[in-house]
Amino acid sequence: MPQNSNGKQVTVQTASKEYSVFLGKGAIEQLPKLLESFQKKPSKLLIVTDDLVADLYLSNIVSSLTQNFSVHSYVLPNGEEAKSFDNYYAIQTFALENGLDRHSVIIALGGGVVGDIAGFVASTFMRGIKFIQIPTTLLAHDSAVGGKVAINHPLGKNMIGSFYQPEAVIYDVDFLISLPEKEMRSGFAEVVKHSLIWDDEFYQWIRENIKSLDDLTEDRLLVCLENGIKIKAEVVSNDEKETGLRAILNFGHTLGHALEAAYGYGKVTHGDGVALGMLFATRLSEKLNPELELSTDLSEAWERYGFPTKIRSSVSPEELLGWMKKDKKTQNSHIHMVLIQSVGNVGLRSVPDELILETLQEFY
Repeated sequence: MPQNSNGKQVTVQTASKEYSVFLGKGAIEQLPKLLESFQKKPSKLLIVTDDLVADLYLSNIVSSLTQNFSVHSYVLPNGEEAKSFDNYYAIQTFALENGLDRHSVIIALGGGVVGDIAGFVASTFMRGIKFIQIPTTLLAHDSAVGGKVAINHPLGKNMIGSFYQPEAVIYDVDFLISLPEKEMRSGFAEVVKHSLIWDDEFYQWIRENIKSLDDLTEDRLLVCLENGIKIKAEVVSNDEKETGLRAILNFGHTLGHALEAAYGYGKVTHGDGVALGMLFATRLSEKLNPELELSTDLSEAWERYGFPTKIRSSVSPEELLGWMKKDKKTQNSHIHMVLIQSVGNVGLRSVPDELILETLQEFY
């Protein structure tokens, strides 16, 4: 594997594959070397991206590859709506029309939406071809690592998908410079989540060093990314297909996904939904474990970061409960949620509907 001269390299080890995450300024320079290092030279490359990212970065990346490879690009509209069956089918058609084969490689250039749909295309095109994740958002530090790929269905988010690991993840922090604050905040929610579920020391570091999003300087951003990715890699290496431990990565997501669905996809960022979901799960945890005192601390931090702390009055607790029951962790229509014992220590518990409704009421 090529070495990353000006950055970090984190290894992700799962049952099905070991791969590297190249992290740092200028990490994108690894891409041509990485493709050259494959045992069989890729016959064709298909870059899947969205219109916002394409305007910023696509032409440079294409021109760095065209000398040695045959390169095609497919540009999706930006946004969660792009993770549709129609777009999935259209990319497959494009790949077939342009003669991609089993030795071709798909490159996902973009945020989590692009990574999810491009990865799912790669996992099913000719029964699976290689793909590389090139995340361009802070949020994608979570979704790009670990091999969860999927598209949405009108009846639920990420309901059609698979577990399919990339060949590598190339995470160039220069791509993050163009992110609007809303997107930085959305991605930062997953950074905080990683600290809460796994690493008290990292959580304390965040509390002391990042009082507001303005504190996310390049150096601190790299600390956040490296720690977040290492935690994700550790969890995934223990449980690639989410039969047990990996479920803890869903902390905050049971309500988070419900809010995204109830408000309408794209009406709340994933990170804002998850942040409110974590606050809700923490409040619920305190009711079941009175020794835990964390929600006041999180509420204050959430105000400083600009995360929401209240649910919009346009959706009712009953409606949210209905969406929460569509969660993939639900069993026999009993909601199972990731709850927190203490920072760094979380677990899955069945929670009665009454307690969920009662706790939701507190957030209006």
